Amino acid sequence: MTDQKSVQERVMKALNRVKPYLQNDGGDIDLIEITDDLTVKVRLTGACHGCPYSMQTLKAGVEQVIMQEVPEVKKVISA
Repeated sequence: MTDQKSVQERVMKALNRVKPYLQNDGGDIDLIEITDDLTVKVRLTGACHGCPYSMQTLKAGVEQVIMQEVPEVKKVISA
């Protein structure tokens, strides 16, 4: 059984590694939820919200960092 609190703490740690890069471009990211099947739902905000490259940022940047830090996570999606 995966400890949800531990997973959430590690996901937040991974997001905190990514945030400065997003904030440099006028954007940010919020954790919305971690589902029971270990899907991480996030929301890109600021300049990142609606940016043509937001899905690339989400998959190539955010998802990669989270899955590296928290291998139990199955996927990262935009809420």
